[in-house]
Amino acid sequence: MAVVIPDKLYFKIGEVSALLKLKPHVLRYWETEFDILNPGKAPSRHRLYRRKDVELLLQIKQLLYTEGYTIEGARKKLKQRDPAGEEPASTPWPDPEYKETLLQIKEDLTSLRNMIS
Repeated sequence: MAVVIPDKLYFKIGEVSALLKLKPHVLRYWETEFDILNPGKAPSRHRLYRRKDVELLLQIKQLLYTEGYTIEGARKKLKQRDPAGEEPASTPWPDPEYKETLLQIKEDLTSLRNMIS
């Protein structure tokens, strides 16, 4: 059964865990074992996975659980798939400097919504 990844920029660990049917501690462990897996952190220190991270986790799960690779074997296989070790261009992590601006926009939008209702 193919996993359909929702069209979102970022996913929390609980969302990824439910999507892949894996426990969060497994995802955290894989982060320590696979250098190419590096989710960002929100200002609240929660993990944020990008779509490419979720796709990579799907590949890792396939290699470990379906194809029977060991962790080391899966690392080697992933390096063979991307020998340059380069990451494709992707959506950058949100800059914490914009937090204040975003909070002000949220406040303004809430105010407008209250005025309309």
